Amino acid sequence: MTRRLTPAPLTAEAFAPYGDLLDASGAPDKMINRGMCARHNDLARLDFADGRAGISIFDAQARHLPYLVDMVERHPEGSQAFLPLSGTPYLVVVADDAGGIPADPRAFVAAPGQAINLHRGTWHGVLAPIGAPGLFAVVDRIGAGPNLEEHWFDAPYRVERID
Repeated sequence: MTRRLTPAPLTAEAFAPYGDLLDASGAPDKMINRGMCARHNDLARLDFADGRAGISIFDAQARHLPYLVDMVERHPEGSQAFLPLSGTPYLVVVADDAGGIPADPRAFVAAPGQAINLHRGTWHGVLAPIGAPGLFAVVDRIGAGPNLEEHWFDAPYRVERID
């Protein structure tokens, strides 16, 4: 048996319990480079227990609807930011933590140009570009020791459409 999960548009307010929305909407903090570049400053809180921030490139295969969410993961030792390099929208699945178990998953659709930073310890689905492959720069913790916990749902969630 599957459970239905309908994604909503990604907004800063709706995503705030899980992380930071990084986009260039609204007025910039300041203009730099002789007025030729708008700076939207310090949009995410990077948070690492130890280690250091690293930048990696993820080349994710396309996912298609309907899409089954059978597993979520979290990184207890550091935040994780996904910065799309291609113009592909992507599915963002997050869940609350209920005593070490993910609960009440939510789904969002990140539009082209939107990036996210997941708070440390936030349950989230895998990188899922919709309809076409996606290339992402990822900023996360590089350090010794494990930084990945996975949870497999007894019954998966089915994302059938994007509103």
